[in-house]
Order: sequence, then structure tokens, then C-alpha cells
Amino acid sequence: MDLDAYVAVHRPEWIRLGRLVDRAGRPGRMAAAELDELVELYQRTATHLSVIRTRSYDTSLVDDLTNLVSRSRAAVTGAPDPGWHVVGRFFTITFPLAVWQRRWWVLATAGGSLLLALAIGLWIVGDDEARAGIVPPGAVADLCRSDFASYYTEHPASSFASQVWTNNAWVSATAVAAGVLLGLPTLLVLLVNAVNTGIVGGYMASCGQSDQFFSLILPHGMLELTVVFVAGAVGLRLGWSIIAPGARRRAEALAAEGRAAVSITLGAALALAVSGVIEAFVTPSGLPTAVRIGIGALAWAGFVVYIAVYGSRAAAAGESADLETTRGAADLAPVT
Repeated sequence: MDLDAYVAVHRPEWIRLGRLVDRAGRPGRMAAAELDELVELYQRTATHLSVIRTRSYDTSLVDDLTNLVSRSRAAVTGAPDPGWHVVGRFFTITFPLAVWQRRWWVLATAGGSLLLALAIGLWIVGDDEARAGIVPPGAVADLCRSDFASYYTEHPASSFASQVWTNNAWVSATAVAAGVLLGLPTLLVLLVNAVNTGIVGGYMASCGQSDQFFSLILPHGMLELTVVFVAGAVGLRLGWSIIAPGARRRAEALAAEGRAAVSITLGAALALAVSGVIEAFVTPSGLPTAVRIGIGALAWAGFVVYIAVYGSRAAAAGESADLETTRGAADLAPVT
């Protein structure tokens, strides 16, 4: 079966169904013929979804249809206010599934950023001219002697945690939102982050303080950088959906990726709150280095396992990561 042709043939029905679902919120304004058409198109689209799920690797197209069928079923059968069900669904399905579906983008973003930071750090350590030209020697001495460590202790922990969380959440949200500009500003955000990390790490290593660098950056940095990589990957994929929308129209592709980006941004903000607390209370604490890094590693591993377990489980169950979906895959079986 030619999937592109199949989508092209049935897309007008999906658009019409979406309009009828919107009108269903005002049933007094719908004619009896429209109600019958709504039911019929709902049944057809549920079948279309079943067909496409078995033949398409375009998760965004599947998510769009899943959301449409779910909304249609609610309009046809009547759906109660889900209340806290929406919150539970967000944490167990929507957010982890959205990240899981973009895991290869996240891994590529993380790999590229870390390799760039490492290359810059090694360049500074091994090249005397570069080391002398980027940062003045006096500033390097201050960085190694006190500035890097004092950054984590010069403010009260509670206000520092709030400041760190606000800054990191803003950077992550910017990386995501900038994806609508073809992902170019997102690349710049990732580039600046990697370059700064590499420069600081390189200078700390050049003056024999690499142990201090890693002991202070790893406790919170493992989780914090992972979330930044997730945000960067989402922004890049958002930009790519404009460049290569696949079988969908560009507006549809951008809207689908945009909804996923909103859910990931919300979840990322919560994860960054955890890393902010670690950075303010654990990183500068008097705990042994191994304990501080261990706490950071547990937080990072917990996030990764959470995404892998809940995300893969939701994907296997055929769930949707769309924010507007409030029902599970069981509600989406084709109607005969």
C-alpha cells in the first residue's frame, strides 16, 4: 500500500472530522445530519488509525490521528471531566513517551555537545597560545584559586536554587521555542553551552584543578545537562518538522511537534527544579565528593530509568504523547 496516497485520500475526512468535533462542543448548533456524519467519520478514522499504525514509522502522524480519534470518541460517547487523571497521565504517559519517542535526537544532541566540549577542553590544555589568548592569565588564576568554587557558595542556598532553576528553565524553554526558526537558534544555544563548559573545564585542568571541576559540576550537572540536551533535541526536531514534514503538511507537522514541545518543556522544568536543589544544597556541601556525585548519579539514573520504563511501556501500548489526549489506547480500537 502506498502510505502517502492513503494519507492524501483520507486527509479531507480527518479535517472534516476535526471541524465536527469542534462543533460538537455546541451540540445545540449541530444538525442531525452532522451528528450522524460525526459518528460515521469517527468510525472510519479509527479504522484509518489502525491501518496507519501497522504501516507507518511517522510517530507524529500516528499521534495526530490518535488525538483526533480520542477527541471524536469523547464527542460521540460523552466524556466526564478527567480531573486528576490528566495529571497522572502526564507523568506516566505524555511526558515520558514524548521524550522516549525523541530519544535518538536526544542521544545525538548529547553526543555532539559532549564531544565538542571535550575537544575544546583538550585544545586549551594542549595549546599554550590558545590558552593564553582566550582568557587573561590573571583571570585564569582567579578561576582556579577561588572563582569556580565560590560560584556555588556566594549566595544563600534557597535563593541560589531558585536563581539556578529560573535560569536553566529559561534556557531550556528558549532552546525549545527557538526550534520554530528552523532550529538554528537552538543550535546556537547548544553551541554556547558546550563551548563554555569546554573552556572552563580546560582551564581548570590546565592548572591542575580538574578534580575540583568534576567534583563540583557532576552532582547537579548530570541531570541538568541531560535535560538541556532533551530541550535542545526537541527544538531541533521542531525545526526539522518544518524542513521535512513527511506525509503531513508543514502546519500540521509544526502543530504536532509544538504540542509535544509544550509537554516536554513542562516536564523539563520539574526535572530542572530537582537539579537546582542539588546544585544549591548538595554540590557546595561538606559531604565527601563520592557521596555528592553519588546523589547526582542517583537523580540522573532515576530520570533516565523513569523515561525508559514509562516511555517504552506507553509506546508498546500504542499511547499518544499528545497533550490533548486523555484516553488510553483501549479507547482507540476500530469501530465496526
